[in-house]
Amino acid sequence: MSKAASTRTTPCLVTASPAASPAVSSALPPADARALVGSLAPLLHDWLPRQRWFAGKGRPVTGFVPVAATELLPMTAGGPGLLHLLVRVEQRSASGPPPAIPSSSPSGAASAASAAASGGDCYQLLLGVRKALPPALASALIGHAAQGPLAGRTVYEGLHDPRLAELLLERLRASGALGPLRFDHAGTVPAGLTGRLLDAEQSNSSLVYGDAYILKILRRVFPGPHPDLELPLALAAEGCDRVPAPVAWFEAADPSGSGDSLTLGVLQPYLRGSQDGWQLALAALARGRDFTKEARALGRATAEVHLALAAALPTVTLGRRQTAQLAEGMAERLEAAAQAVPVLMPYVPGLRTAFDALTGLDEAARGRPAQRVHGDLHLGQTLRTPDGRWSVIDFEGEPARPLAERRRPQPPVRDVAGMLRSFDYAARSHEPWRPDWAARCRAAYCEGYALAAGTDPRAEPELLRAYETDKAVYEVLYEARHRPDWLPVPMAAIRRLADGA
Repeated sequence: MSKAASTRTTPCLVTASPAASPAVSSALPPADARALVGSLAPLLHDWLPRQRWFAGKGRPVTGFVPVAATELLPMTAGGPGLLHLLVRVEQRSASGPPPAIPSSSPSGAASAASAAASGGDCYQLLLGVRKALPPALASALIGHAAQGPLAGRTVYEGLHDPRLAELLLERLRASGALGPLRFDHAGTVPAGLTGRLLDAEQSNSSLVYGDAYILKILRRVFPGPHPDLELPLALAAEGCDRVPAPVAWFEAADPSGSGDSLTLGVLQPYLRGSQDGWQLALAALARGRDFTKEARALGRATAEVHLALAAALPTVTLGRRQTAQLAEGMAERLEAAAQAVPVLMPYVPGLRTAFDALTGLDEAARGRPAQRVHGDLHLGQTLRTPDGRWSVIDFEGEPARPLAERRRPQPPVRDVAGMLRSFDYAARSHEPWRPDWAARCRAAYCEGYALAAGTDPRAEPELLRAYETDKAVYEVLYEARHRPDWLPVPMAAIRRLADGA
């Protein structure tokens, strides 16, 4: 970069000539990045907390700190610009620290403490900028900048714009670096595919290109290997075809200088014509149809993924001390959740018995295998093709937990417990409630798992109950924060599990 370019104070986004093209896109110097984010701050203050993927709901936003800013497409006189931003969002609580799910591992606790010390969560934003927004993009409007280098410009969610979505795919077609961003690929990506943003409710954003590929944009980003890229790559190397293999991805260097990368997006094949397990289960309930055949096949698919993960990545054995620490972490999460959601309080003594029973399992010092797992497995994380084949997707894990904890080996029954809870969710979502339907699905799922894995997850009821309880507690906290109308669903399980059922 020339001396003149390195000392300019106005982003190229605003000053680009009509001849500007993607070839002149660049990372913005720190002074430009600060001016740019300052220009955007009034708009982001209103828009960001309303996004489904924003994790800091309920806490006032006090500031925005630019981590990195890159012009993927400078704005010209006749077209839009595309800004890639990594922004740290500073927040405070009006009544003390926000409720948290404590980690049960020292590394997870350190990760959480590090995030707190850094001043807030880091989010990835892809912003379109135009002089005026066409009617077709009206729903993507973020606002009109009134100050700074973007004064007089219209800012919008860039992923809604097919032209900008196509540019992002073009960047992924070839390996290379652009400022702090690094693009890589493991296969050929065709050009000219039109992108459309999925409107499904999720904690990230996804673009589908020509019904051939899906690009998952990770919104809340962390330094370190991300399971949503790490695990599918490992499974692909192992030859497991239950998970779509990554075709391309992009990352950023950790600005703190740790040497880690921040995974920003992963492109995978789009399973055209597939339906997610949640919608299939609800459709079966609505028609009064049995779902045990599908549940049994899904159990087999889950076991195949677990077997491949155990072959591809290191496994460990949890001894007496580690199992006691696992139970202690579950108990700590229960106490923290009950403080945040008081309706849990009456059930705490009954729920703790599940964790006490887990502690008592290993008094004979018997070890238990642990490995990498999905970490947030439920019906919505599965896809079934028209020919009846199940696939597993979205290996991010539970977003509220620290990344280090999500990458820690766990007993495979943790994923099983998550799926069992999902069958219960589906049955509770139907009127009238169908506990018999859920019970049959749960049994069939475990049977299918046992056929492929050689071990039945019901063989250790204490372990399964502990993980189901831990999952139900997590669900209560999640629903209380994000979907209060759904709170009765996990609370029904809380009452059952507190009784020891």
